[in-house]
Amino acid sequence: MSAPAVTAAAPASDAPKKKGKSLLIVTLAAVVLLGGGAGGAWFVLNKRSHAAADEESAAAPAHAEAPTYLALENMVVNLADPGGERFAQIGITLDLENEGAAGRIKTVLPTIRNGVLLLVSQRTSEELFKRDGKEKLAADIAREVSRTLGHEDEAPVRKLAAAGDDDEAPARPRKKRKAEASPVKGVLFSSFIVQ
Repeated sequence: MSAPAVTAAAPASDAPKKKGKSLLIVTLAAVVLLGGGAGGAWFVLNKRSHAAADEESAAAPAHAEAPTYLALENMVVNLADPGGERFAQIGITLDLENEGAAGRIKTVLPTIRNGVLLLVSQRTSEELFKRDGKEKLAADIAREVSRTLGHEDEAPVRKLAAAGDDDEAPARPRKKRKAEASPVKGVLFSSFIVQ
């Protein structure tokens, strides 16, 4: 009779083991679910922060690039003052879009220098002493460099008057083409001496 007692005791000891085993499985499942939820939340939040960082870096690529400057040799030019006794020594640095533009400008540098010399020689010392005169000269130089590189400006074209006509024909606008932007971002004066 002692044998049946041992068999009856065995099922009683298996019940606590099954209860502990199922509690362990439920606890592990809960930990896995919580860990998965935390990992998913981290992934989504991390993805959003990377997307925001990518947008910021895409919005500011110009700040990331180093500026490209091309210094021209100093030029000495006679000015358009009465008597022709005044001259200017001007140092010019071009602020360019990229290194490719600097390379293109170097290939046509004699033409650009000629155009700049012609522009400056049309000015008087009185014009160049004033800030707005220097700013207008810088804008004209930028336009001249852009024109030399093949970028059209929107200046009107004058029709040549027929022989015998005293009146000049009215200006007609050029056909507007979709032209690429000029690579010249600005003209900087590194020296400016008028004597």
